[in-house]
Amino acid sequence: MTNAPPTVAPGEGTEELAALLREGTLAAEYPRVGRLLAGLSDDALGRAGRLLARLDPGEVLAAHPDTPAPVIAVTGHGTLSALVPALTAELARHGLLARVHLSDFDGWVLDLADPGSALYAARPSVTLCVLDPAVVADELPLPWRVADVERVLEEKLALAERLVGTFVRTAPGGTLVLNTLPLPRELTGQLVDLKARAQLGAVWREANARLLRLSLDVPEALVIDLDPLLAEGGPARDVRQSVYAKAHLSDGLLSAYAREAGHLARRSAGGTKKVLALDLDETVWGGVLGEVGPEGIATEGSYRGEAFQRFQRVAKQLSSQGVLLTAVSKNDRETVVKTLREHPGLALREADFVHIRANWRPKHSNLAEQAGDLNLSPDSFVFVDDSPFECGLVRRELPGTAVVQVGSEPALHVERLLRDGWFDVRELTDDDLVRPRRYREDHARQEFLHTFDSLDSYLRELDITVRLAPAGPQELARVSQLSLRTNQFNLTGQRLQPAETHALAEDPAALVLAVVSADRFGDNGLVGAVLLHREGKVLHIDNFLLSCRVFGRGIEQAVIAAVLGHAGESGAEEVRAEYRRTAKNGKVAGFYPRAGFEVVAEDASHAAFRHMLGPLPRPVGHIRLTACFERALHDAPQPSA
Repeated sequence: MTNAPPTVAPGEGTEELAALLREGTLAAEYPRVGRLLAGLSDDALGRAGRLLARLDPGEVLAAHPDTPAPVIAVTGHGTLSALVPALTAELARHGLLARVHLSDFDGWVLDLADPGSALYAARPSVTLCVLDPAVVADELPLPWRVADVERVLEEKLALAERLVGTFVRTAPGGTLVLNTLPLPRELTGQLVDLKARAQLGAVWREANARLLRLSLDVPEALVIDLDPLLAEGGPARDVRQSVYAKAHLSDGLLSAYAREAGHLARRSAGGTKKVLALDLDETVWGGVLGEVGPEGIATEGSYRGEAFQRFQRVAKQLSSQGVLLTAVSKNDRETVVKTLREHPGLALREADFVHIRANWRPKHSNLAEQAGDLNLSPDSFVFVDDSPFECGLVRRELPGTAVVQVGSEPALHVERLLRDGWFDVRELTDDDLVRPRRYREDHARQEFLHTFDSLDSYLRELDITVRLAPAGPQELARVSQLSLRTNQFNLTGQRLQPAETHALAEDPAALVLAVVSADRFGDNGLVGAVLLHREGKVLHIDNFLLSCRVFGRGIEQAVIAAVLGHAGESGAEEVRAEYRRTAKNGKVAGFYPRAGFEVVAEDASHAAFRHMLGPLPRPVGHIRLTACFERALHDAPQPSA
């Protein structure tokens, strides 16, 4: 597997980790671990994982109770102990604390088939079922033919599909991760008939394709394709480990697998990024613009320029899928804008960027201000730069910002940008595809704001409309995505996988409301969601989510007023709501009290509220809201005596 670009001195991060472990202070210092692991090579990260695996997660949670600590279950066919330290390090890189439940050797069928198994009892958020080619090879007769391989593959695939069904019924809200099977040379080489060898390759790949299609058909199942990981280099297995220890996947492949699993865990914890902030000189193009001028930069048509052009094309491809591109450069703004607008050899143009910040101020300051302009947190950003100094400064000053140091070899820029899957989502929605356009419209709104003497006058002229209604089938993926990606206005921190969102929408006692807004500058799309359920005369607000794109426009006040009005009209006598503090939602801690709710219970991390439906908040004057609560809310079934 390829090495990550080092951004710390070799061994520095692991040496400090070892010292903290010896001193007994590693749990207390856990928030620093992510920075210590940043930029370590794969070998160094492996050593760090072995150190971190010796740490008791309970000690970390006692010292830092807000640390996201997903339970990761690991089961499979072969020996998988090497996966535990790799997972521990990968989650730590992303600010998570891994609590790994490792099953017994070859326990995958019993683990997943039995609803009473220890795996299900651990209540994992992510279950990794790691399969290997030996799951097929071990059951071939002697001698064997391609038809035997096809038969065993069919049996294993049918078994896997049945186990997925059991998982879906037994672990609602969980995610089951499978993987494709590498085709071993040891199998193909045993066939001297080249036609049969080709047939074996076709049968094997068809089985892998069927596995991959599980991800398309079952929202709770994901399949990691091992082929792209193997294409980076390195063997699929170590023969001696496979023969003697039954470890049928190499340590290098398991480390790459752990990286992919870490991305899934980060996404489930709300860690998907939204903005790709690019340095320009020696990152987007070759050369320093202020020294060589637009005509001297390297891009397209030259040896190094082709590498930079390749990087630009990948950035543009990401942008087409909803990633917001910004530029942060130490240059004169006029020169930067003119170059992006007019240079004939650039794939990236001025119009591709939702925000350009070019000046001589520190880049971390520019990034923080850019985040403010976009109404986002710096935690939503991935910053890419070739300079170790700039990368180190941003890491120190903006610890939530992901930093990618691309180094001095432009041919490796793409690999280093894509290595951590910062922008991965379970499923792209229509809102994703138009997000860059909407943020450019937000820039027009900001310009419009500057023409007014008061915010009230601006909001009246903005002509905001809001539709509040039960989410349709085509909107549920976006509601799930909001819960996974929204950190600031997420009143409980609850994360909903797509299957959970669909289950709520089908629950007769629940209601999933979508908040859709528009104004004079365009359609903002689905920007929020309210989750409700009814118990007798009490309406419960289970969560309220709102995209940070529309903060400060009164939409949240208009929506809560409509919900309270509906509660009274539908015969409810009170509305209950909760706020659960997370690391990023402190700014909305007072939302319910400001809407007239009273506190009924409170501690450092949680508050419960109620509203007795009198008096109700006044409608927000500058917003035209239409609300539909057409789907009847039925009482939740009461537990039997």
